[in-house]
Amino acid sequence: MTDDPRIINVLLVEDDPGDVLMTREAFEEYLHNRLDVVTDGSEALAYLRNEGQYADAPRPDLILLDLNLPRRDGREVLAEVKGDPDLQHIPVIVLTTSQAEEDVLKSYQLHANAYVTKPVDFEGFIEAIKHIDHFFVSVVKLPNS
Repeated sequence: MTDDPRIINVLLVEDDPGDVLMTREAFEEYLHNRLDVVTDGSEALAYLRNEGQYADAPRPDLILLDLNLPRRDGREVLAEVKGDPDLQHIPVIVLTTSQAEEDVLKSYQLHANAYVTKPVDFEGFIEAIKHIDHFFVSVVKLPNS
């Protein structure tokens, strides 16, 4: 564990404006990492591949991925990320409201690094984001992008 964790780039793939707002608040108030947000699966893949408006987007060190997204759902995004040699090293945490066992199993079959069910209350949600950040910034050794 390091005493001086590095700043990391986090990509949040989330279509719920309330969850985006809570995540932004958690990052602004408690965390010191960069947070970029896209709101659907197609945007996420464009961001990750530096396509179109995302040509200059930084490579994220961590992806927080909702499963239920418009255009391309989180399962499709996860499968593409983990199937792409240029992206597969990026840790992906599925952060979703689904507690369905089939979603948990499918996410791990697609090589998600973790599956976290979103707490419904604000304090619980903030704590979950803080725990994710602490684990992936201070405890885990991430590859250099």
